[in-house]
Amino acid sequence: MTDNPKRATSSNTQKDPDDWVSGDEPMTGAQRSYLKTLSEQAHKPDAYAEDLTKADASKRIDELKQSLGLE
Repeated sequence: MTDNPKRATSSNTQKDPDDWVSGDEPMTGAQRSYLKTLSEQAHKPDAYAEDLTKADASKRIDELKQSLGLE
């Protein structure tokens, strides 16, 4: 069936993190965990920092995913 709503939903990752209303808030626990995992997999420990905002964490996650060929 092609009417799967999960495939058609828009995603927050489509929006520029700099434009997020909550972008200046501290990164979420999920972002923290995922960023730490990706930075370890990419052998880039400097990509992880505890004090990132949601927007900065999102950008780093996207960069690491690209460098690892996950995106």
